[in-house]
Amino acid sequence: MDKNKMANRSIWAWSWPLKLSLLVVVVLAILLIIISFAVRPLLALGEILVLGVTVGIFYFAFTKLEKQTAKYLDDLSFREDRGEQEALINIPIGLLLYSNNEEHTVQWVNPKLQNYFGKQDLIGKDLAAIDPQLEQLIQAQNQTQASDNIRIININQTSFRAYVQVDLRVIYLLDVTVYMQIQKQYEAEKIAIGQIFLDNYDEVTQTIDDREQSNLINYITNQLTDWAKNNAMFIKRVSDDQFIVIAYVHSLKQIEEDKFAILDKIRRDTSKKNYPLTLSMGFAYGKDDLGELARDAQKNLDLALGRGGDQAVVKKVDERARFYGGNTNPMEKRTRVRARMISQALRELFNQTKDVYVMGHANPDMDALGSCLGIHRIAQMNHKKCHIVVERRNIHTDIGRLLKLIDQDDDLQADIISPATALEQAASESMLILVDTSKPSISMSPQLCQKLADHIVVIDHHRRGEEFPANPLLTYIEPYASSACELITEMLEYQPQSSASLNRLEATAMLAGISVDTHSFTMRAGTRTFDAASYLRSMGADGTLVQNLLKENVDSYIQRSHLIDTVEMITPHIALCTGEEEQNYDSVIAAQAADTLLSLNNIEASFVITKRSDGKIAISARSLGDFNVQLIMEEMGGGGHLSNAATQLTDITIAQAKKQLIAIIQQKVENKSTVTASDDKK
Repeated sequence: MDKNKMANRSIWAWSWPLKLSLLVVVVLAILLIIISFAVRPLLALGEILVLGVTVGIFYFAFTKLEKQTAKYLDDLSFREDRGEQEALINIPIGLLLYSNNEEHTVQWVNPKLQNYFGKQDLIGKDLAAIDPQLEQLIQAQNQTQASDNIRIININQTSFRAYVQVDLRVIYLLDVTVYMQIQKQYEAEKIAIGQIFLDNYDEVTQTIDDREQSNLINYITNQLTDWAKNNAMFIKRVSDDQFIVIAYVHSLKQIEEDKFAILDKIRRDTSKKNYPLTLSMGFAYGKDDLGELARDAQKNLDLALGRGGDQAVVKKVDERARFYGGNTNPMEKRTRVRARMISQALRELFNQTKDVYVMGHANPDMDALGSCLGIHRIAQMNHKKCHIVVERRNIHTDIGRLLKLIDQDDDLQADIISPATALEQAASESMLILVDTSKPSISMSPQLCQKLADHIVVIDHHRRGEEFPANPLLTYIEPYASSACELITEMLEYQPQSSASLNRLEATAMLAGISVDTHSFTMRAGTRTFDAASYLRSMGADGTLVQNLLKENVDSYIQRSHLIDTVEMITPHIALCTGEEEQNYDSVIAAQAADTLLSLNNIEASFVITKRSDGKIAISARSLGDFNVQLIMEEMGGGGHLSNAATQLTDITIAQAKKQLIAIIQQKVENKSTVTASDDKK
């Protein structure tokens, strides 16, 4: 229906009551005149004259009013039509009409939207050809069927708030570039707080005189001050070995792009002066509460130190932590004082608990089970009942041999329980000790970790990852140690000697754990490692029994040789082996294959990808120390040491895992060469 007909209806709508009222008055007047004719005819003639004049005046006035109203409505209708047209053309919002076909062809755009595309002809083109985001916007709207589906999209360096009206097939695009720039600037100018710690300051300065010590700290302070100034940050020294940093987020991003090169510079320059110092940093941002930011920064610094130092940890609230540095082997700085303090603290915890559960990681190796036996003996020294949680299914041959020997010992055999039994028996006041891992998700029983979340002790030699028990009672993480068995052996020396000490089988298992993790004392074996091995030998550890426990069967040897036969060189010094998609391999065999590759000439790092019996894809990574395999495994959801790391992947094939791994390795190699080149120029 056109707007003229609508206007006529509108006039009739308000005019018919007036016309009806006038008709009633005229009818009544005529009746009165008829009655007057019967009484006084002359008066009736006068009434007729008055009635005619009145009706004429009313008719004239009403006709004029109708014409004026019609003219007003016509003018208003014209202005409305013109306004709609002008609005479509001049409205400061981009409008796009699209067809109902599968390609969503553009049918019309208003001049405002056309301005963003210049002379590019949009009519008749598919939305996906103009910009894929427009097509994705419609697909998302069709799936959700939400009338308020508004998104931010970017087209030709312009940010739009886009809204789709599906029933009319219209896309509305509001230019919000200025507001997005303001938001971006707001995010960039948020505050980030950092903590910087000199990892081995005490160890270095205790052997030099006051003058050299003053020169060293002045050099460090000047370097950090210049670094902060160049990146528009505030830095303040709060103690001999600690600094606090306040920065904008955009400054922190700039430092991240530089991969925290200050870490390498400080380490390199101090090494040249024979006073090798390394830094650890923790940065936090994303919160408005500065107190919480400071606490988060300290947590991130603790994480960096727990991973061995010489690295930076950056974390935004509700996001995963990002790691930089950590490309060197940490220097050993454990002392007997710390081992004694941890041992005494553990004794105090034993006095406060009813019973103890100890377990390592899933698919345990000799270090994990040997550590459990060591903790079991410490608990007995403190007159506490200790249960060793072990899943006997899918274990390697060396662990199977050890468990058979344990089953022959009535004292030990009675305390070996399954994860299901432990979960059923554990009471709220029980204590859980995690050894050889700090990640509940890969422990022998994640459910037991959850049940005893407030009563967990962590003893580990791997670099700490982002996943960690929320509120551990005691934490003893030393990445400088060769193995968890080494840490627990040191603790044994400070336990009550009135009780029975390690027996021959326990000492042998712990020595085997150290031997496995050090590759027969050839890697990551420090002076403390040999001290621990010496103590275990004095407790009756049998070297011959260690060899028998660690023997591999013929099938394992054949599988390992088959894996090594698939070797290919990713780079001139990085080797990769891959198993078949349909063949399952034991994780220990894969680790042994990776270790064997390192014994070959010119290979500095090795990776082995295999499928496990549970369907997961496992990657074992090893290096001689110059290439950080831990960072690569962390990017793939795993972790470990700089020279010994691993990960497990789900819902992925070996081919996909291989492609992903090679891409990460090539990126790391490229970044490393870039940093080295830039350092050489400096």
